[in-house]
Amino acid sequence: MMMSPARKEPDTMTYSGRFAIRLRELREKAGLTVPELAERIGVPAQTIYHWEIGKPTFRLDLIPALAEIYGIEPRELLPEK
Repeated sequence: MMMSPARKEPDTMTYSGRFAIRLRELREKAGLTVPELAERIGVPAQTIYHWEIGKPTFRLDLIPALAEIYGIEPRELLPEK
């Protein structure tokens, strides 16, 4: 049986890392898988994965759509400094 690669964890010492963690927490709290969220906002699942490990590929134009899916205000997507 082939094991899937370990998920890379974001660097919690950086703002982008904390943002990545916040995005994953909100997705999981909403009960969505990566593919489900990707389909709902119209991006490839790989894009969501990159966001959640802190790769600098996040599209700011998607913040309103994510906030609506999660039932929060857009500013609530941002982690505390």
